[in-house]
Amino acid sequence: MKHPTPWQHCRTDSPLGSLRLARTALGLCGLWFEQDQRHAPDPARFPPEQHRPDDPLLQETAQRINAYFRGQQPNFALPLDLSGGTPFQQAVWRALLTIPAGQTCSYQDLAIALGQPSAARAVGTAVGRNPLSIIVPCHRVLGSKGQLTGYAGGLWRKQALLQGENPSPP
Repeated sequence: MKHPTPWQHCRTDSPLGSLRLARTALGLCGLWFEQDQRHAPDPARFPPEQHRPDDPLLQETAQRINAYFRGQQPNFALPLDLSGGTPFQQAVWRALLTIPAGQTCSYQDLAIALGQPSAARAVGTAVGRNPLSIIVPCHRVLGSKGQLTGYAGGLWRKQALLQGENPSPP
């Protein structure tokens, strides 16, 4: 099997750990925590000769991520390349983009929104494979009883992201 073309990439720091950002000619295709991220790509996808911290899209993404962690309303209207997923995964990832900051939904809610009410488990699997942590807000999806479940970056990060978007009153 031919190895996929390497992505242009860079890294940026966040309060929850270093992040690896990646892009294709079509747009941003990945944002993963560099430590303890399930389903992260093989490090061979990030060769040193493709490291592009000066790439305008990667710079803009890093700036918006930093603003998000400073508590600003997220503005992730960036060109995205979701082509790394199956058509079903892409549909789930696009549905995630409709969940506003500070709000949550269940896997079942997403399955219903996609017109496939019996596909909650498949939706959960697709959510877990989301390649664009934070930007495609999979952290906003909860279990059927509102419990924190499955986040590829770790439940502690999911909880921190949700608390950052919806801080408790003093």
